[in-house]
Amino acid sequence: MSKEIISTDKAPKAIGPYSQAVKAGNLVFLSGQIALDPVSGIRVTGGVEVQTKRILDNLKAVAEAAGGSLDKIVKTTIYLKKIEDFKFVNIVYEKYFPVNFPARATIAASDLPKGVDVEIDAIMVLE
Repeated sequence: MSKEIISTDKAPKAIGPYSQAVKAGNLVFLSGQIALDPVSGIRVTGGVEVQTKRILDNLKAVAEAAGGSLDKIVKTTIYLKKIEDFKFVNIVYEKYFPVNFPARATIAASDLPKGVDVEIDAIMVLE
């Protein structure tokens, strides 16, 4: 099985030695996104809800670049600086995944890149 590197300028460039996503067969592994503006690469200002919206917009752009969409995502992992923010992330998350929710894990992380409060990665299945 070969792998295909997925990249789009509609999401922030990788800030390290990794790809925005990797397609292997009909699976697409979307790297963790943080709340960076895709044009400037600068962290968006605002609380965890604003950050979550930017992250999910970034994930959507990468999913589309891979030939999919958010409704093709089967698993997400959410990393939170403060687990108390879980309820605020859910408010935004449910707008992007209103039905047929992906499987999900949520982890408290003491430190995230660039001082953000939340990071989300995903796995998508293409048909």
